[in-house]
Amino acid sequence: MAASIESLLSEVSGLEDPIEELQNLKTAVLAIPLNLLGETVSGLRLEVLFSLLNTNDREQTELCVAILGRILQALDPLHVAQNYRAELQGGLNHFDDSVKILAMTQIGRIVEHCEAVTEIVNNQDLLKEVIHCIALEKMSVAKEAIQALAKLSHTKAGLDALFQSNLLKDLKDVMATNDVVRYRVYELVVDISSVSPVSLGYCANSNFISQLLGELTGDDVLVRATAIEMVTTLAHSQHGRQYLAQQGIMDKISNMIVGAESDPFSSFYLPGLVKFFGNLAIMDSPQQICECYPAFLQKVFHMAMEQDPVMMGVALDTLGVLGSSVEGKQVLQKTGEKFQGVLKRMSQLARNAPTELRVRCLEAITMLLTLPAEQQTEDLLGLLEYWFGSLSSQPMEMFRSISTQPFPELHCGALRVLTAIACQPWGQKLMVATPGFVEFIVDRSTGPSKELKDAKFELVKALVNSASTAEIFGNQRYLSLRTYMREGPYYVTAVSTVTVEGAE
Repeated sequence: MAASIESLLSEVSGLEDPIEELQNLKTAVLAIPLNLLGETVSGLRLEVLFSLLNTNDREQTELCVAILGRILQALDPLHVAQNYRAELQGGLNHFDDSVKILAMTQIGRIVEHCEAVTEIVNNQDLLKEVIHCIALEKMSVAKEAIQALAKLSHTKAGLDALFQSNLLKDLKDVMATNDVVRYRVYELVVDISSVSPVSLGYCANSNFISQLLGELTGDDVLVRATAIEMVTTLAHSQHGRQYLAQQGIMDKISNMIVGAESDPFSSFYLPGLVKFFGNLAIMDSPQQICECYPAFLQKVFHMAMEQDPVMMGVALDTLGVLGSSVEGKQVLQKTGEKFQGVLKRMSQLARNAPTELRVRCLEAITMLLTLPAEQQTEDLLGLLEYWFGSLSSQPMEMFRSISTQPFPELHCGALRVLTAIACQPWGQKLMVATPGFVEFIVDRSTGPSKELKDAKFELVKALVNSASTAEIFGNQRYLSLRTYMREGPYYVTAVSTVTVEGAE
């Protein structure tokens, strides 16, 4: 096979129309497993393929990109860096975006290699070309450039190259192109900052972070909304959160939530502010976040009661995430009647809102009611039973009704709510006490789609795996559940057909 590939490479050299030979070469390199291809082509010279990229023939370019992409992927990054660095740099200037992406992908591989990375770090001209690719119109090219530079910054040498050389000026010049490119650079800066406190220090010392934080209170509400998303991403790392706290950003965003009430354009950025604190509550402490920034939870409750579907959706998502932990459940319960009012609102939305909002509401209810066996104390079980009862005068009937509607996403959503309470003794007692409910669970004629079968199977599995089910359901019902689980979600009962001789 090596001889075949070498022969085909020789054939395409010097041809005016090498399309047929390139197609044969593409077939050959794709036929060999990647691990064997590297051994096969490591001694071959690929300059002829790179030279064939200099054409206006689209088909020829596509074939060369496919062949080179496969071969270079099979080669060791150090080998690629040492032998084809100039060709990759030339690819960054190619008029065809697919060639730029090919070059950028290989540069990304090289900078991840502990030995090969020095070949890139020491080549400022090449890195300058990568930086300028961030400003190109094609987003897929810009994304590859951002990823390559972010990978480069995983080493101190890479950080020094970007932030302590002339490349820093190039990065800032590119940033000044327009709003879109500025936020691409912010994306890169946040990616780099999230790696470690050291990398955050490089970005902060270069004033990128302070510039991003300044965008939070800019006049353009769309720019402000994008900045909030970036800052939320920065807060995903512990050192990022510590930096933001030191800069007073949590207080600033809390004040922005309060000030949003008097801003007619707040709908553009308010969801982002709420998501910011929602993320903090997940990663740190729901109680601490809600106590230190009370405007957050007050706004979430207010948004849940609004008529704006966007605001309601964000509120539902946030309530679900907040109430997914025991601490979050306790925080919500402490608000007393306010949360009771929100539960009633969620019940209304689950029954009567547009489908997308109903699905998000059911998901939030599922998260609120989920309580793994190891966390089940008498107080928490009592709390969730109380919440479930607060949703409706007949909550079991409400969710069973939703689970029989001809909308798979609603059907599955309601079944997931029932799955959440299926491992809690009070939930099991309600199921047994609801006429026809156990029969509904094991009825395979309902829910013909794969998603519905899977959702119902998860409900049965939750019941079977609960230690209290056998006692509460009784032996016969419990046996039918175990049989259902043993047969699996896609079991079909065979029906025999008897043909009577002479029948018409």
